[in-house]
Amino acid sequence: MTNLLKGLAWPARHDGTLLPVTQGVLALLGSGEIAPSMTKVHRQLLRRLDDVRAVSLDTPYGFQANVPQMTEKIAEYFATSLNVAIKSLRYEAFERTSEVERAVFRQELQAANYVFSGPGSPSYAVAQWAQIDLQNDLRTTLVNGGVLCFASAAALTLGALTVPVYEIYKVGTKPTWIPGLDVLAAAGINGAIIPHYDNAEGGNYDTRYCYLGESRLLELERQLPDGIGILGVDEHTAAVIDLEAHTLSVLGKGGVYWRLLGSTRTFTNGSTIDLEEIKSFQPAPQAPTARDRAPNDIASLAEAARRGGDEAVDAIARLVRMAAAGGDGYIDPSNLVTNLLDLRVKARANRDFALADDLRDALVGADIDVMDGPDGTTWNVR
Repeated sequence: MTNLLKGLAWPARHDGTLLPVTQGVLALLGSGEIAPSMTKVHRQLLRRLDDVRAVSLDTPYGFQANVPQMTEKIAEYFATSLNVAIKSLRYEAFERTSEVERAVFRQELQAANYVFSGPGSPSYAVAQWAQIDLQNDLRTTLVNGGVLCFASAAALTLGALTVPVYEIYKVGTKPTWIPGLDVLAAAGINGAIIPHYDNAEGGNYDTRYCYLGESRLLELERQLPDGIGILGVDEHTAAVIDLEAHTLSVLGKGGVYWRLLGSTRTFTNGSTIDLEEIKSFQPAPQAPTARDRAPNDIASLAEAARRGGDEAVDAIARLVRMAAAGGDGYIDPSNLVTNLLDLRVKARANRDFALADDLRDALVGADIDVMDGPDGTTWNVR
């Protein structure tokens, strides 16, 4: 993780000193990028500008077959709902554009003062944008007092780290982070951005937190480097960060959340808070769990298993994992697993099905497959 945040630089003067960010506005939309619920947000942002020069970036959906239709839909929304002519800057893929085309794209972006980007894939967008150092152009927009309005997938890219949502949710990739553009650092916030925070499309399964669900979000939080939190934005909600006023305002229908080390600070709809409330947030101390306090040496684990009680199954699972892993502390799993299966048989005979299930779950969780058949129970290490 330590290499993920290298190579990002703020816009600088010719003498090398950093340009201060004093006037710009960074708006993060949790979803509904061109929905009626966000029209008021766009209008408020546009009113900040005397001479609107609006552009939209097609890169996040540049891999899709319907790029022209998506671009037309965005342009139509801005024209009919906001009475603003927005120019689409075409940069679908680095390898499909020439050096001149990329230069034109950046020049037109630098001339704009209202930059919008929305749906698509955050990992795809980051991969394309990082090759032309787009983060510096976006930061310069803020330095010059412009507005960055990034929604949905595009909003994900602006944190220090980015979630590859498609790969995790659709493909089954192990939850992990990829480097983000870190434009959020303009506000002094060291964090990742999670839109669609309150998503409920799954119905009977958890799709909160941008389709990740709670278990995968917790896994991602455990991987975060020290000091990096998560800024969550509900659907049909905007977190509007005014860099000159040093505030964050919550507009729309839902809330905004700052998560750090297992604690969450909630900012309700309609509220405006000083950014210092995020930067100085101190999470509540977390009490160690029974699993955290559990011993790790073989003798202590064996004694915990012998005593029984609530920690016995956890101790047994740790012993089985040591047996399966090999290396230092390796123990032969055969007798251990056989004895556990004997205990399971006795538990089932005594109709203590809860204990029987706990024993099986401990083995399965330790990568031991248990197969019940007509000739008895067999097992093997995965």
